[in-house]
Amino acid sequence: MVTLTPLEAELLAVAGSVPDPELPVLTLQELGVLRAVHVRDTDSVEVELTPTYTGCPAVEAMSMDIERALRDHGVREVTVRTVLSPAWSTDDISAEGRRKLREFGIAPPRTQRTAGPVGVTLGPTRTAEQDPVRCPHCGSADTELLSRFSSTACKALRRCLACREPFDHFKEL
Repeated sequence: MVTLTPLEAELLAVAGSVPDPELPVLTLQELGVLRAVHVRDTDSVEVELTPTYTGCPAVEAMSMDIERALRDHGVREVTVRTVLSPAWSTDDISAEGRRKLREFGIAPPRTQRTAGPVGVTLGPTRTAEQDPVRCPHCGSADTELLSRFSSTACKALRRCLACREPFDHFKEL
């Protein structure tokens, strides 16, 4: 485990409090994309950011928002570096982030990673009986997939068969 200086911990908290541009109910820390903050000298900071997927269009907005937050906090020079390894996984979303997604009406991703690389398939990897996607409105496991894509590439559109409400599901990655 990496030990942070008090200043690095403070700046990590500032950068981590920035809301995600696509899901503003979550902070970058809760989403798990903020990897590290390194103080280079008295007024220079480097931030490591891992996108949810390579080519994520929100990385530029995240970087600018982090830079703005740290400059507002008194840091003169901020560099945000994209780090692709280790790759981000939906398992990196914090428990608080999952709770907030559910309260916002988005089914959080199911926990999946044990260790090693994440397998990618074109079809469903689990059956509803093994690990159902629960409705964030009523909690029912009786849901159906309407579309593999929703408002963003990382979400699918589902419907609850119990309460009949449609909802987004943050897909596992």
